[in-house]
Amino acid sequence: MPRSEVTIDLGALRRNVVRLLDVLAASELWAVVKADAYGHGTADVAPAALDAGASAVCVATVPEGQAVRHVLPGARIVVLGPADDVRAAREARLELCVGREPIPQGVPVHVKLDTGMGRYGFDRLPPLTPNVVGLMTHLATADGDPAFAERQLQVFRGQVAGSDPGVLLHAANSAAALRLPAARLGAARCGIALYGLSPFGTDPADDGLEPVLSWRSELARVKRLEPRESTGYGRRFVADRPTWIGLVPVGYGDGFRRDLTGTEVLVAGERRRVVGTVSMDSFAVELDRELPVGTPVTLVGDGLLLEEHARAAGTIDYELACGIVSRPERAVRRVVGG
Repeated sequence: MPRSEVTIDLGALRRNVVRLLDVLAASELWAVVKADAYGHGTADVAPAALDAGASAVCVATVPEGQAVRHVLPGARIVVLGPADDVRAAREARLELCVGREPIPQGVPVHVKLDTGMGRYGFDRLPPLTPNVVGLMTHLATADGDPAFAERQLQVFRGQVAGSDPGVLLHAANSAAALRLPAARLGAARCGIALYGLSPFGTDPADDGLEPVLSWRSELARVKRLEPRESTGYGRRFVADRPTWIGLVPVGYGDGFRRDLTGTEVLVAGERRRVVGTVSMDSFAVELDRELPVGTPVTLVGDGLLLEEHARAAGTIDYELACGIVSRPERAVRRVVGG
């Protein structure tokens, strides 16, 4: 086996699309594929999401949109982040989200209102030009404070009241799509849920979602530590009794972060604790017995959730997913269910 193998299950992704469409009922689903589809691979994810029923794909930048346009010549592509290269957007037939004057011409525009996120967006609705195709806002707390999200929606509805009914309204992210029916409006921009990851940091199955990404490696070395012997930088793990440890050839250079010490992985299907300091290219697990080199190790998958690692690292599953490195020089990337 290579150092590690990242598997992307497009069948699971399609089922997540179907699940979200079922939740959204009459609202459109827009698949957010920014940051290389949250580390899952835009070139694979975007076509699969559209094939399963998504109406558009969303990216963060014009260059991301240009890359998607090469893969999907006929797709609707919306650039969510600020974009100054209007000419490039026009040539690539992209739609832009705009939160400040002037509103660019010659390209479809979604006017963004800041209703409480405190980032990009107009404080109040500006005069609209004929090329405005959407009015939008972004919810700051749909994953944890629905009352504030509801207030944002009230502000948004008040701002857009009386606007052209042909202009699409959209506000929902994954969390709002799943839990706030009032936010679904004309379309929902779903990212994290598309990949079977929970916007709430809980088990994705609670919302009928399936993780799309799995990550596996194997034991590269197994050794016994005697009492007072240690493994790794800084001697953060010192054996207090004879202890078997296994070394996994994955580290923070691959996206298995340094602050994941103490999390668990599956070794031969059994949960084992990560001990010592996670290095750039390896980490150690505590074993209950000697195991052969080549014993399979699951870092994500087989019931072991990325959300668990996120809790151990004090972060969110979004960040961990985006950080997994599947470039050929570090790992093998395998796509199934295509």
